[in-house]
Amino acid sequence: MLDILIEGGTLIDGSGAPRRRADVGIRNGTVVALGDLRAEAAQRRIDAQGLIVAPGFIDCHTHDDLLLLEHPTAHPKLLQGVTTVVSGNCGFSLAPMAPDAPPSLLSAAVDKRGDSPRRHGTMAAYMADLRAAQPGVNAAVLVGHSTLRQHAMDNLDRAATAPETARMQAALQEALDAGAIGLSTGVYYPQARAATTQELIDVAQPLRDGAGLITMHIRDEGDAIDAALREALAVGQAVNAPLVLSHHKLIGSANHGGSARTLALVEQAALSQSVCMDCYPYVASSTMLLPARVAVSSDVRITWSAVEPEAAGRSLFTMAAERDMDPTTLATQLVPGGAIYFAMSDEDVDRILAHPLVMIGSDGLPHDPVPHPRLWGTFPRVLGHYVRQRQVLALEAAVHKMTGLTAKRFGLAARGELRVGAAADVTVFDADQVLDGATFDLPVAAPKGIRWVLVNGRIAVDDGDQADDRAGQILRRVRG
Repeated sequence: MLDILIEGGTLIDGSGAPRRRADVGIRNGTVVALGDLRAEAAQRRIDAQGLIVAPGFIDCHTHDDLLLLEHPTAHPKLLQGVTTVVSGNCGFSLAPMAPDAPPSLLSAAVDKRGDSPRRHGTMAAYMADLRAAQPGVNAAVLVGHSTLRQHAMDNLDRAATAPETARMQAALQEALDAGAIGLSTGVYYPQARAATTQELIDVAQPLRDGAGLITMHIRDEGDAIDAALREALAVGQAVNAPLVLSHHKLIGSANHGGSARTLALVEQAALSQSVCMDCYPYVASSTMLLPARVAVSSDVRITWSAVEPEAAGRSLFTMAAERDMDPTTLATQLVPGGAIYFAMSDEDVDRILAHPLVMIGSDGLPHDPVPHPRLWGTFPRVLGHYVRQRQVLALEAAVHKMTGLTAKRFGLAARGELRVGAAADVTVFDADQVLDGATFDLPVAAPKGIRWVLVNGRIAVDDGDQADDRAGQILRRVRG
């Protein structure tokens, strides 16, 4: 007898192949049969007539490190159909964190006075906490280069010395041994801006020859993006490790349309090395409040400010006009904080999203009081806005970018495709209704059209309602 039979649906299996009619039989957390299974007995039958049955979506770019521990049902992702998250991106992870290191404003919940309720001196300690929390989604964990720097160095405003590099290498190896899948970097940010290309190559040596992958928030996404891309490509090539270019985009009106050039650059590199990209389906980004970003943005919305908490949710430009101030000057007065920056073009987002080397990642910041809507809306937005409404992508291609492509690039075995023997991570959705509900004015809102979500064969979303059944696992990387 089957544990669960999903019957009557249209299967999009995640491989990029055309959709087909097929039932899905599940037993002991595994897909055990596909095809016409109407005669099979099952403890639970899910009627998927008129619905799409797909692999559970994989969010390849998250900052959910602490969310997995403190809110293990990870509701912003499950309701979108996400069954696996990759955490520890942009150079920041919760481990290995030095006892006196300031917590990341991206990956940790901070009380905005600089304190964090969780500190993990080793990746093994973080993994132990993660197992104890038993999250509702699967998790694959990266270790952050900036976190390694804070752990090994007494001054971040310079390149690492040889002994400091050796300490970072050792900590990275420990993290890989504990189950981390690779290294993330964020030389865009102050904590790692002083790192040289050679430092990145040296620290990444434990990843050599595919022992782990490297995801890189590159040094510049505006006027100097070509040089920043070449630096990232050089690091991946020098270490011979699979490379993921994080949230590829071009910021600033002077750079709009440049994605034709940058994508061609990455395509050329992909002929001789393993490289791919992720992106999110919005023309606005979100990160720390960085005054240098204000001038290249058409608008800036504050997501939080330690100095002025009531600024959260407001336009920086509107506030500056009310006070007869320069917006950049006001931004300087509001730090530390977070912000949403409107600085991209629809043309570039469309072109990047449709590119065959691009996966989908939310890059949501779950601890911002007024977050970017991508935290709650990324995956349904792709399916509803970009597939159904604007036809930028075919549905099979979009599902592939959320599932099979991501699993292959990150080395997540038995995930990303619905086939016999695969883990039973499944998302059942209504292709005619699916759509994001979150907006910039109402950023915390559930999407529409996601009907059932299964994680390792257990129901996490039941006919649109979330179930508190934590079946997530920690996923290790398998070399391809």
